[in-house]
Amino acid sequence: MDAKAMKIEAARAALEHVTSGMRLGIGTGSTAEEFVRLLAVKVAEGMKIIGVPTSERTAALCVQLGVPLSTLEETPELDITIDGADEIDADLSLIKGGGGALLREKIVASASAKMIVIADESKIVDTLGRFPLPVEVNRFGLKATEIAVRKAAASLGLSGPLTLRMTGGEPFVTDGGHLILDASFGRIPDARALSDALHAIPGVVEHGLFLGLADLAVIAGSTGIRTLVPAR
Repeated sequence: MDAKAMKIEAARAALEHVTSGMRLGIGTGSTAEEFVRLLAVKVAEGMKIIGVPTSERTAALCVQLGVPLSTLEETPELDITIDGADEIDADLSLIKGGGGALLREKIVASASAKMIVIADESKIVDTLGRFPLPVEVNRFGLKATEIAVRKAAASLGLSGPLTLRMTGGEPFVTDGGHLILDASFGRIPDARALSDALHAIPGVVEHGLFLGLADLAVIAGSTGIRTLVPAR
């Protein structure tokens, strides 16, 4: 299977966990979009679900394909969130945010009784950090926040470029109106310590370390589908 086919098969396998009547968190990214397309077919066939999208991009696709939507204000408790990931380790700790929706993704996942991650096998890593860690930051005090992030990382023995994410020659702006620093720290031996250190910085809105949130990962590879549960 090529990469697109693997994403579709992972999405198809995750859809088997969705039953009529569920309140569903719907993720963001290329794999999550394949899930939305398959979900739309089930909805057209009569499946009754209500979806809470994790981004404006996902919301637009759901509207286009006829997937009924709600908001967390209207539906604050969800049954399952199904979303992709940029990296997954053996504990099902994740790096997310390559698509820029990490804040809403984390809020929706935290409001769900269960989180299922869908990905192809290239996203599996021994230790998080090969993929640059997205750090969502407030526009105000950007330079001061960047310095604080560097110091927090250095205190944990981490270093590497911090790059302001750009798009079309302008800073990328999240759905919440924030900016993103992509932190290329390399291997992150203690993700929990880094998470705590970043959360202690006032200018940091959220980061892409998703720890203790994923309950199941559906992984598509050249030999088929496998499911992973946390080793923790």
